[in-house]
Amino acid sequence: MKITIVSVGKLKEKYLKQGIQEYMKRLTAYAKVDIIEVADEKAPENMSEAEMQEVKRKEGERILSHIHPDTYVITLEINGKMLNSEQLAAKMDELATYGKSKIAFVIGGSLGISEAVQKRSDLALSFSKMTFPHQVMRLILLEQVYRGFRIMRGEPYHK
Repeated sequence: MKITIVSVGKLKEKYLKQGIQEYMKRLTAYAKVDIIEVADEKAPENMSEAEMQEVKRKEGERILSHIHPDTYVITLEINGKMLNSEQLAAKMDELATYGKSKIAFVIGGSLGISEAVQKRSDLALSFSKMTFPHQVMRLILLEQVYRGFRIMRGEPYHK
């Protein structure tokens, strides 16, 4: 399985980089995982709705340029479907079983995901009704993907 995480913005915090490196290392036993960072647009305070849509559109174009036509796309969205860890593992297993071995998880910028990216999405997934910084979401996502592989293989992992 090949998993790509397409995320808006650069990761700066050392502690997050260390956590992400740890899960990337753990995941090498299960899948090829790549993280692609796309540049975020400057989003000053007090933007109009039109300006916000333009920021999302530009970020969306950058995201879509890294997604191949045969890739199953899972966008992380606050209003997406909520799955528990076992359900996410079952979804990943189902995709692998039915030949969808390329999966891209998309983490949008501070304003969310563009309409074009939402249309390209095969599954909108929500981790919570709460909002998380996109940098933190990378770490949470990698941990859940790792947990999912452990569940699929029947390997122990703390609950």
